[in-house]
Amino acid sequence: MFFRIFDGRFASAGLFFAALALPMAGHAGSALAVDMGCYSCHGAYPRGEAPGFEQLAGKYAGLKGDASAEQKRVDKWRQGEWLEHIDAHERVSPETARVLFHWLVEGAK
Repeated sequence: MFFRIFDGRFASAGLFFAALALPMAGHAGSALAVDMGCYSCHGAYPRGEAPGFEQLAGKYAGLKGDASAEQKRVDKWRQGEWLEHIDAHERVSPETARVLFHWLVEGAK
């Protein structure tokens, strides 16, 4: 009996923390965008001709739920097209690019 109660508490706690982690996945992308300085050019007041996050999220919303298409797009960009000789873009690691792009696809919220 003790193990049933004990196991049930652990199962409930595990579900609780898993549910808390889901919204944090989006937060990770937003926090990463802040850390990488992306808001400087793509934030509320985009710099020059840089598209804002809202515009980018709308452009890539059609890829939502298609992890393979997301990865193909990131791989293509990493080969040069997306980088456009912008230093900040060129310093983005493949993993960071994947996380940021997924955040955009999910709506950049």
